[in-house]
Amino acid sequence: MGDRTQLTQFAIDYVMCQGACAAGVATRETLAGGPPSTDLEYVLPGAKSAVSFAMPLDAQKIERFLSKQDHAGHQHDNVHTNLVATGLAVSLATFLDQRGHPSYGVSANAVYRKDTPRGLFDFMPDISQRYLAVRSGVGWFGLSGNVITKTHGAAVILGCTVTTAELEPTDPLPAAETYCDECRLCMAACASGLMHRTERTTLTIGGMEFGYSRRRSYHRCDLVCGGFTGLAKNGKWSTWSPGRFRIPEKDEEFQPALRKAIRDSQGRPEIEGGFYHPAMPSHRKLNFTCGNCQLLCHPDRAERKRRYTLLTRNGVVVQHPDGSLAAVSPAVAKRHLTAMSPAQRACYEDVPAQPEPTARAHKT
Repeated sequence: MGDRTQLTQFAIDYVMCQGACAAGVATRETLAGGPPSTDLEYVLPGAKSAVSFAMPLDAQKIERFLSKQDHAGHQHDNVHTNLVATGLAVSLATFLDQRGHPSYGVSANAVYRKDTPRGLFDFMPDISQRYLAVRSGVGWFGLSGNVITKTHGAAVILGCTVTTAELEPTDPLPAAETYCDECRLCMAACASGLMHRTERTTLTIGGMEFGYSRRRSYHRCDLVCGGFTGLAKNGKWSTWSPGRFRIPEKDEEFQPALRKAIRDSQGRPEIEGGFYHPAMPSHRKLNFTCGNCQLLCHPDRAERKRRYTLLTRNGVVVQHPDGSLAAVSPAVAKRHLTAMSPAQRACYEDVPAQPEPTARAHKT
């Protein structure tokens, strides 16, 4: 397909003309010294390069999701965009392979290494698309650790194709140009407390240093983003989860809390739509109920604040017997839960054990 420069430009054009909002190239050299999940040869022996790209999510559906007007619209868009990103990665890999460059399309999400101590439950990706994206100039790391792009902020799905073709690397975006001003709205929008407020994670990839807020136990995200619970500490707003299980303070408390929430929530009616995740038992479906740190992070600070307001001033979510979700005031939500039978209510929140009835003495 011509020289190296021409092939590189073709690969970038290939994904951009199919809807990507940003694209770049990382190579073994520019990824050298990075974490294990930057090893391209893990998925393709002999790999030399990777084309990284970002697909934008629908902004109107994000607004309706954050304001709790419509759950299904963004959920479908998110699932569909993940599938499109995966398909585009595979499509480019197939094209390059047909032209003599064996390649591999990396799945956009939910693929984990099985050769770690706990297998897929360590949630270590085969290839870290975040690391490839920041090193190739697709975006920057925001304070949250999400990749933020020039045009769509963090509201993107990442994709990548690993190839044996020798492509020209693209430069990271200048750190001085990032729009992240550490407004901390990502932290304020996270009911689980995933991001540490003061400690940072730093890593070096290809001789360049990158950093973001240190992430605490990923079981925090499992519990909240998994949809098992989602009520903010102040009780005034929630994610799209109708669950009210306690969100622990300490990391070591999250694994048992997650196991309990998975078990107790099994009696909830099924929500329309959803998606399957390999870590969920019994082929149960999950639903997008959060992702707030990603969805509200916009290049325009005023828009970020507006989205945060939409999230926090539109009530809390309850579930009806038919499975449908609705946003109501905290007071209405409390009455809704109180009206349930103890068994039903225990599917959504921690119900105190009922005292055993005491026997009354009978007069003789």
